[in-house]
Amino acid sequence: MAVDIALIHFPVINKSGETIGSAVTNLDIHDIARASKTFGIDNYYIVTPYTDQQELVNEIIEHWQTGHGAGYNPARKSALALVRLKDTLDDVIGQVAGERGQKPVLITTSAQLQGISITFAETRRRIETNEPILLLFGTAHGLAPEVLEKADYTLPPIKGITGYNHLSVRSAVSIILDRLLGCMEKA
Repeated sequence: MAVDIALIHFPVINKSGETIGSAVTNLDIHDIARASKTFGIDNYYIVTPYTDQQELVNEIIEHWQTGHGAGYNPARKSALALVRLKDTLDDVIGQVAGERGQKPVLITTSAQLQGISITFAETRRRIETNEPILLLFGTAHGLAPEVLEKADYTLPPIKGITGYNHLSVRSAVSIILDRLLGCMEKA
């Protein structure tokens, strides 16, 4: 399996559609790392060019990798070992391409239908053939147009039985990873 994920903090959009950078949250670092470990993700990239945000991420990771947290909670240490910090999406693509020997297929996620759609089933088939996949998740109100333009495909939005569709990115990551990498029971 050759699947990596990236949580994009810049460039993303705000509710007015303007390109912004969003703040990294402690919950996103921990919960997405834990979901990544659960579903066998190789690397969980956090993308932010902001020095203060990078310092925050590094401080949290250090606490759980070498500080008091490392001995206190070895399971958390194991999950947070997957976290990689990068300035830009291009840096992530370059890193993944170098490790995999080819550019990964870039698949975005969104609360709205957009771009060239790919089904969860087709994505799962690609994963099973070891094709390198990089799943991109946005913060704030979603990925900026320049990120969407780089994507090869977009997964369909997660929909419930109501019209409400404002999941946290942590929830969306867990649901999508389960759909793509979870154990599928045979009927």
